[in-house]
Amino acid sequence: MCGIVGYVGYRKVVPVLLHGLQRLEYRGYDSAGIAVLDSEKKKIVVEKQVGKIKDLQEHLWGKDINGNIGIAHTRWATHGPPSIENAHPHTSQKDEFAVVHNGIIENYAQLKEELIKKGYVFKSQTDTEVVAHLLEEYYQDNLLNTVLKVAKMIEGAYAIGIISTLEPDKIVALRKGSPLIVGLGENENFIASDIPAVLEYTKKFITLDDEEIAVITKDKVEIYNIKGEKVEKKPFTVNWDIAAAEKGGYKHFMLKEIYEQPKTITDTISGFFSDLNNPVYKEMKNIESIVIIACGTSYHAGLVGKFWIEKYAKIPVIVDYASEFRYRDFPVNEKTLVIAISQSGETADTRFAAIDAKKKGAKVLSIVNVVGSSLSRESDFVIYTYCGPEIGVAATKTFTAQLVTLFLFAVKSGFERGYISQEDFEKIHHDVNSLPSLVNEVLKEDKNIENISYKYHNAKDFLFLGRGINYPIAFEGALKLKEISYIHAEGYPAGEMKHGPIALIDETLPVVCIIPKDSLYEKMISNIQEVKARKGIVIAVTDSEDKEVVSLSDNIIKIPSVKNENLYPILSVIPLQLLAYHIATILGKDVDQPRNLAKTVTVE
Repeated sequence: MCGIVGYVGYRKVVPVLLHGLQRLEYRGYDSAGIAVLDSEKKKIVVEKQVGKIKDLQEHLWGKDINGNIGIAHTRWATHGPPSIENAHPHTSQKDEFAVVHNGIIENYAQLKEELIKKGYVFKSQTDTEVVAHLLEEYYQDNLLNTVLKVAKMIEGAYAIGIISTLEPDKIVALRKGSPLIVGLGENENFIASDIPAVLEYTKKFITLDDEEIAVITKDKVEIYNIKGEKVEKKPFTVNWDIAAAEKGGYKHFMLKEIYEQPKTITDTISGFFSDLNNPVYKEMKNIESIVIIACGTSYHAGLVGKFWIEKYAKIPVIVDYASEFRYRDFPVNEKTLVIAISQSGETADTRFAAIDAKKKGAKVLSIVNVVGSSLSRESDFVIYTYCGPEIGVAATKTFTAQLVTLFLFAVKSGFERGYISQEDFEKIHHDVNSLPSLVNEVLKEDKNIENISYKYHNAKDFLFLGRGINYPIAFEGALKLKEISYIHAEGYPAGEMKHGPIALIDETLPVVCIIPKDSLYEKMISNIQEVKARKGIVIAVTDSEDKEVVSLSDNIIKIPSVKNENLYPILSVIPLQLLAYHIATILGKDVDQPRNLAKTVTVE
């Protein structure tokens, strides 16, 4: 949620900030703003605009703003609605400090009341403005010491960037619970919420850990902990370039990322087999139960993973929403493995739930896409997916990579626990290696799916059905459609249809049925017959050419057959991604930046 970028160096700062905000717009787009420090005039120039980054760019057109140091922000509203007043950056009463902030200051109301009593006047409804005023109230000739003092006063999760006319050569950044990286350049340095914001300028980065503070000038970067002690941090180098975060000729990032799935699945398989000595597998012999925690799309990946782990590793698995798991007294111990799934590795609910589980004695394995992310560092073990940046808010390629990772983890764990032979392990490896070419076959259905989307884009509701290992894919299909088209959709295990959703079925309701030729095929045929008996519209996602499924379906989306039926979810979800994409684009929706959503949810 929200995006931060900052720069200090030799370049004119405004273009750097605007380019950075464009790269971060997937994190928030209610409003945006910049603060530039004019060192000659010893003045902070602030410009803000409601709407997207292009609205801020148009607002700045023709304005001559000089300076080589500044901070910028794109907002996803939490405290206070989108408005010029609530947009960041926020300044102190004397305009000596400017602040950008991602996260929530939980005790802001109390701090605000105390500051008002001291004569401070608030211009916004945000929690962020208290930070600017606190800096002014407690500043005594040293910005670092002031930030250290203020950091101990504020509670919550945050990433904050600060500039000040009182020390006009630096940016001070602090982080607790929300992501913040430092980019290292030649005679220039950067801060940002995410790497793509500044990747065209540098590939060398430092990740700030919780309760760390960075003091950044154009020539150096110094890191301190909350006690004011200097901390040595080892930089890391990013091995992908800005082209990976560009649309590459596709109309939208989401479509590009759907089409990248053969490559990201290939890379994830390769990455997994290069890490077979991961210490988590030795631990699996001692594990008696597994809890998978995640949010949104990652939660659906966890539901599929439950089937695989129980089948291959013979360990009982519970899948829970991280936001719920954290607040119930679930018994875990040293024989419990908690698998925390998060694309960004910064999802607040998942991170905090994993930390709580560790405190209770559980081991934590994280499955993440971002190297060096908070969750990866806080876990006992980590397995990476290899997707590069995913810019579209609605997860696509990271979901299938999570599925591949969970499948391979289940199989490898089963091998280590003695339930899978070496021969079977190698056979399954061969089956998995066929996935990228099979996904390419699915993508050939794109035009057919677009034609189907034109038929039903005006539907007010959709129902998605699947059985067994494919019912979580029904959930995911419904979520994708809701996220980007704003059409109401529900996903259900097909066997549960008779227990409620069947009441919704009539001649106006499209029902998307996931029906691969697996062990539950005949059961799904029965469910489709129940839909047709009530005049429902059937869209079948299937590899079957049986006359029965053809005669019962109003529309068919073909997927290829697989030897191992446990791999069907990785194929059956891709048509649902494309269906959601095409319906949304036909309706004229912004598929990359759907309303009210942000890519990384770093607040509760």
